[in-house]
Amino acid sequence: MGTDETTGFDYHPGQRALQDRFDTRRIADRINEHLVHQAITEDDQAFIEARDMVFLATVGPDGQPTCSYKGGDPGFIRVVDEHTLAMPCYDGNGMFLSLGNVAAGSPVGLLFIDLENGGRTRVEGTATVDADDPLLGTWPGALMVMRVQVTRVFPNCGRYVHHYALVERSTFVPRPKRVTPVPSWKRADWAVDALPAHDPANDPGDRPVRWR
Repeated sequence: MGTDETTGFDYHPGQRALQDRFDTRRIADRINEHLVHQAITEDDQAFIEARDMVFLATVGPDGQPTCSYKGGDPGFIRVVDEHTLAMPCYDGNGMFLSLGNVAAGSPVGLLFIDLENGGRTRVEGTATVDADDPLLGTWPGALMVMRVQVTRVFPNCGRYVHHYALVERSTFVPRPKRVTPVPSWKRADWAVDALPAHDPANDPGDRPVRWR
């Protein structure tokens, strides 16, 4: 996996001005030269596939950025090859802000954090979403699959990552041979009559409900 190919940042004047103000131009160029790469390495793959969450940044056609949290079980984001990531798109609140931006052509930025050990990796690229992706059936409960064509991978300083220990993974992550709980907000008065016809919250049976 991976080569020493690089696709460093072409720093714009605003970035250069701050680098010069704080005398970081040399280290910024050194990071560009030695740490920024375009192919996913074996170390990158091990780090990414051990994570159970990622922060996804996209930009709408109006230029407004948004950032969302995506979670799953460890390995829910897969390295397909040295230039491609794939991840499931689970049921959310139905707004499709991030995935809609991707469908409209937004580039993406992903931030992976190890909250127990402090590591961070950033991935940038272009993305697509597909409800007929051949990997769709390998993630129980996935609505679509997002694939990221990676253009840049680079580590991020982890010194300010607060130390957290895992208490419990979300019970809402779809898992094989298990009924996924219904979030109680979907049964709130303001929401219940606006849900999609196929939403499990419309089932009057006794399904587990928790507030999220």
